[in-house]
Amino acid sequence: MMQQLVLDMGLPAQPSLENYFAGPNAAALAHLKLWLGKPGNSLRSPVATYLWGDSACGKSHLLEALRAALQGQGASVGWLDASVQMVPEFDESWACVLMDDVHAYSSAQQEIAFNWFVHAQTLQIAVLAAGSLPPADLKLRDDLRTRLGGGHVFALQPLREAERRAVLRQSAEARGIVLSDEVMDFMLTRFSRDLGNLMELLDLMDGYALQTQRAITIPLIKAMMDNA
Repeated sequence: MMQQLVLDMGLPAQPSLENYFAGPNAAALAHLKLWLGKPGNSLRSPVATYLWGDSACGKSHLLEALRAALQGQGASVGWLDASVQMVPEFDESWACVLMDDVHAYSSAQQEIAFNWFVHAQTLQIAVLAAGSLPPADLKLRDDLRTRLGGGHVFALQPLREAERRAVLRQSAEARGIVLSDEVMDFMLTRFSRDLGNLMELLDLMDGYALQTQRAITIPLIKAMMDNA
């Protein structure tokens, strides 16, 4: 797993709407770009948006991209995911509320999410959320599940094999790297097919190749893993 490769090759690129490879999810990406608008936009729609799909669809990428974009504009946002234990009080100055991995919320987190949702709706602040299941199938309290499904809902799909290969090749070429079909096959069969992990692998391979002054080959990838 790529998480086990602890090589000091620099940080991966920060999630953004621009570096999200939409594939079959172009409608969801267009919706989020329209919602975000241009810097200084204070008239964003307060209607909730919910993204759902499996872990390889980029749901978290999109929410993190929105958070980064808004914070880059000087705005603050409310953020809640299943790993958050120290939850801040609702802040009326938030530009929006972002809720990730809602399918995994504990009872206490569901209560917080519901309260945030009520405050946000009262103040015409948008809630954008993501989970692994469609709203009707979420094992959550009824009032929260209803609100999550009460706005725009997008079912995200993972990239197909050909699309993953095209994205990897395009990203490699942008770095001045030529990925052989053999290396591409190795990446797609030996590592997670999640695009985020594949892009992290590409970053690590690029850094290791530069450090060792070697071309990217299967032996280089194996040596990189042995030295991790």
